[in-house]
Amino acid sequence: MTTPHRSEPFHEPMPPMVEHIGKGFIALAIAFILLGTLAILEPFVAGLAVTKLVGVVLLVGGIMHFIGAFRGEGARSRIWQFIVAVFYVIAGLFFLGNPLMGLTTLTLFLSGVLFIEAFTNLGAYFQLRPMAGSGWLLANAIITFLLALMIWRQWPGISVWVIGTIVGIDLIVNGVTRLALGKAARSTLRRFAA
Repeated sequence: MTTPHRSEPFHEPMPPMVEHIGKGFIALAIAFILLGTLAILEPFVAGLAVTKLVGVVLLVGGIMHFIGAFRGEGARSRIWQFIVAVFYVIAGLFFLGNPLMGLTTLTLFLSGVLFIEAFTNLGAYFQLRPMAGSGWLLANAIITFLLALMIWRQWPGISVWVIGTIVGIDLIVNGVTRLALGKAARSTLRRFAA
């Protein structure tokens, strides 16, 4: 019978991709924080920019569905793709042609998205609870939920400034969260390599 022996510590160098994960997370966090700050400083401009971006994305989506209508198999698939393409193009033109009305529509939509994000972050917190920095996910979930509730209760009166401001706040909170998780990842990698 052999006696178990202690294994030697792992001293192999980390692959370059693993070493850059923490740095990439931190760089992304800083970008989120900077963009969030700009959005808060100019909320109306940021809101209009988001509205225009949504319009462009919808137009591109409409074009892609229109192309898909010609590539679809069967009449039912082609008709469905064409209907979706028309809807996307009309919605895109609405957002591009009526940015203030589009901003009001996006404000209500943002409330729903933030509710979903809050519950997603809460689920991520419960999965990553043992990891250092995971408390930031819980804080993120609570703050995002409160922002969603505020928008929903005061809509449509705050539509002019809320998209830019809320998107800015959300970007900053996500940036701080990723900064904390990036630092925790780098710390974990250093301990693993030591």
